[in-house]
Amino acid sequence: MSKDNRKIFEEARIANLSFETRRLFLKDCVLGLGGLAMGSFLSGCNWMGAKDGMSELFNSSNPLLPRSPHFPGKAKSVIYLHMAGAPSQLELFDFKPDLMKLDGQDCPQSLLEGKKFAFIRGVPKMMGPQANFKQRGQSGAWVSDHLPHFATVADEVSFLKAMQTDQFNHGPAQLLMHTGTPRLGRPSMGAWATYGLGSENSNLPGFVVLTSGGKFPDAGKSVWGSGFLPSVYQGVQCRSEGDPVLFIKDPEGMDRDLRKASIDAINEANRMSYEEFKDPEILSRISQYEMAYRMQISVPDVMNINDEPDYIHEMYGTKPNKACFANNVLLARKLVEKGVRFVQLFDWGWDSHGTEESSAIDYGFVNKCRSIDKPMTALLMDLKQRGLLDETLVVWGGEFGRTPMQENRDGKKMPYKGRDHHPEAFTMWMAGGGIKQGTSFGETDEIGYAAISGKTNAFDVQATILNQLGFDHEKLTYQFQGRPFRLTDVHGRVINEIVA
Repeated sequence: MSKDNRKIFEEARIANLSFETRRLFLKDCVLGLGGLAMGSFLSGCNWMGAKDGMSELFNSSNPLLPRSPHFPGKAKSVIYLHMAGAPSQLELFDFKPDLMKLDGQDCPQSLLEGKKFAFIRGVPKMMGPQANFKQRGQSGAWVSDHLPHFATVADEVSFLKAMQTDQFNHGPAQLLMHTGTPRLGRPSMGAWATYGLGSENSNLPGFVVLTSGGKFPDAGKSVWGSGFLPSVYQGVQCRSEGDPVLFIKDPEGMDRDLRKASIDAINEANRMSYEEFKDPEILSRISQYEMAYRMQISVPDVMNINDEPDYIHEMYGTKPNKACFANNVLLARKLVEKGVRFVQLFDWGWDSHGTEESSAIDYGFVNKCRSIDKPMTALLMDLKQRGLLDETLVVWGGEFGRTPMQENRDGKKMPYKGRDHHPEAFTMWMAGGGIKQGTSFGETDEIGYAAISGKTNAFDVQATILNQLGFDHEKLTYQFQGRPFRLTDVHGRVINEIVA
């Protein structure tokens, strides 16, 4: 063999070895344990509990095509407003006049024995409500004067007054609320919703995330991740300042025709790979390339709030060209108007420990309330006047509540008034999307320390959201690592008490 032929032969041998991946090895060993394991994996890629191998979810090159839920849902989309850091229910919705009578007294030992707190040590002082309350609307819902605008729409919402969790640190509690587990690796609620329903707008993502407050939630981007679901279902983070999506513009020297030609070439190679390996993640990659191309036109348009009329800007309190909660709430309305299934807003800065003025329950917390009061009220009013509230489920809440006692650390009083993390009682609310109007469900004790009736938790909230979208939360499953997984794991019930 000549020297040149030997070189050609060696290069071909190396090229062939590069294809000897673990996937090909297992594929070829169909009679071995590897083949059995691979077969089990492939049979698990099912949609909504189907057990027919590579199911209809991946029969199309577009895994975001609209699909029908288990039954007709009352909501077509969800806007979830998460106040990262956990707002104090005792200064907003859970009025406890008896707590004021205990203000400044030593906390009873019965509230401390056998309990775990994030920071409280020793014997803290009780702290009465740092806000004035009134009953609002025909429903008589208690809403504090920290939310004067929201008080006018209290009859539109259903309050969950006895929410509980078993997590008292932010990251795990946020993961539990949004993924059904305090540990990393599970799909988020928005990913599950998009997996089940697909998207009504082929030019926009089915799941969009907007953040404000200057920081991400403590759990990071995992709270909008896709976990073990195909990555096409993860949340797409957009911005209300600068380019709405990073790298959305073509680089210098590349026009739109050249971009389209390059994506077509890439996806042709991806399709050939899918025919060879049958890996559903390749379909996700194809879909994401094509979506990114279409988003270059559609996203700048829908994410532009400057063309909204003046009365809308006044209603929401927006600040065009700046990153803020008000801008994000207006964008959420625009996105669901365009067919986006799930819009997740995270507003950071609600951790009111009293370590400094900005986190004081009587200062920084009040400013945070002012920043959300007008926008979230405008959202409900705007959706209603556009005929969208009936089909849009709006959810508001944090990851846990705050203690009725003032925080101390190492037995020492904090420099400002603050409350510690409290998993045993907090308040959330829902509106629109088939939820009863003007309802309160659940009750806490006379000082707001513990839920005593109508107890609900993150799994119940998740089950209810899926129910309003048309899903039985026990049947929306995905086979992974040998068993079917669902958002609510083995827990959860639909909170029928607030469902219209």
